[in-house]
Amino acid sequence: MANKYKIFTFGCQMNVHDSEVIAGLLRQLGYEEADEPEDASLLIFNTCCVRENPERKIFGRVGSLRELKEENPDLIIAICGCMVQQPGQLERIRQELPHVNLVFGTHNIHRLPELLSQIQDTGERLFEVWDTEGDIVEGLPASRLDGLKAFVNIIYGCTNFCTYCIVPYVRGRERSRQPEAIRREIEDLAARGYKEVTLLGQNVNAYGKDLDEDITFADLLRILDGTSGIDRIRFTTSHPRDMSDELIDAMADLPTVCEHLHLPLQAGSNRILEKMNRGYTKEQYLDLVGRIREVIPHIALTSDLIVGFPGETEEDFEETLQVVEEIQLDSAFTFIFSPRPGTIAAKMENQVPEEVKKERIYRLIELQNRISLQRNRALVGSIQEVLVEGPSQTDPDKYMGRTRGNKLIIFAGPAERGRLMRVRITEAKTWSLHGELMP
Repeated sequence: MANKYKIFTFGCQMNVHDSEVIAGLLRQLGYEEADEPEDASLLIFNTCCVRENPERKIFGRVGSLRELKEENPDLIIAICGCMVQQPGQLERIRQELPHVNLVFGTHNIHRLPELLSQIQDTGERLFEVWDTEGDIVEGLPASRLDGLKAFVNIIYGCTNFCTYCIVPYVRGRERSRQPEAIRREIEDLAARGYKEVTLLGQNVNAYGKDLDEDITFADLLRILDGTSGIDRIRFTTSHPRDMSDELIDAMADLPTVCEHLHLPLQAGSNRILEKMNRGYTKEQYLDLVGRIREVIPHIALTSDLIVGFPGETEEDFEETLQVVEEIQLDSAFTFIFSPRPGTIAAKMENQVPEEVKKERIYRLIELQNRISLQRNRALVGSIQEVLVEGPSQTDPDKYMGRTRGNKLIIFAGPAERGRLMRVRITEAKTWSLHGELMP
């Protein structure tokens, strides 16, 4: 009988794709995916550390497995990902979670088969977390969650060192993959029926800066555009400081590159942006948005926003609201600042009280929801190209898909998963659009 695994993933798209690679490695070893934790011989928790709540969830979830481990001593419980790369976490896991067998980090996922073999041979706990990232390991298998859309890493790590962000410390320096390796992976995905790829990186705009050959992210998009079988190319995330006119022109020119850009603002106050070490002012951000919309008028623009950064005054927050009102984002991910140990911001004075942060984020969400609804209502009557994903999760009698601007559309069939179809928008809601198929 085959061994079975179950992976629990916390965090961003990078973590999701890491879990796909972990699943691919396990399938090569003959493992099958379990439906329930009780059916598994291996449980893996792929962790996040950008905010505090995921850590609490992980320690709580893994802690609750102690009884299951006592009932099944052969069960292997593993923790990996960003959380374990932080100072002090290995010792905390060692002390608080004695039933955990294996801990590995973000830099040595490829070592999983050897680590599992060592545990099975010795029966001992094994903690292997590398402090430095090493070279990129190509050719790792990936058992992807979706047969239609795929994540493809193009650059690992980050060297921006925003004062609130733990990523450079847990993901390492920026390391770009070779363009030929990326091209081969996407051609393989196309051959297996995938229609859409999302290029991943903490800062995709920095792609190529560390390579010997002279290549930019815009150059990479031009190489990948037109890959036979791939209908759409997306990417995330873009740092405003590195957003070039060359990249804007490439987005406008290349047919498969979608008219959607995730461009984190984080704050609308120059004083706070400087404390965050973001490397731009609100005026520069607004000018960049103006240039983008001039070249790509119908672009869907989304962003990240942080509320309650240390020292943020009511006047600073009001500036953020004013900038959000001026930009008119299609949507935004909004976060309450959470101090991460090891970051500069965690040690800053004038930490904002929790009740103030909560009150501010409610106001920001209310504003953005109003803008999102307005932006969606402006699309009523338009005809949108939709990549059909399958039956709607909320209404099984209808279908769902996404526009090139990454907006969710619900519509009546008949429709076939994986097809590009034209849908007229008949109704707009805050987080979705509804429409009817065009002949």
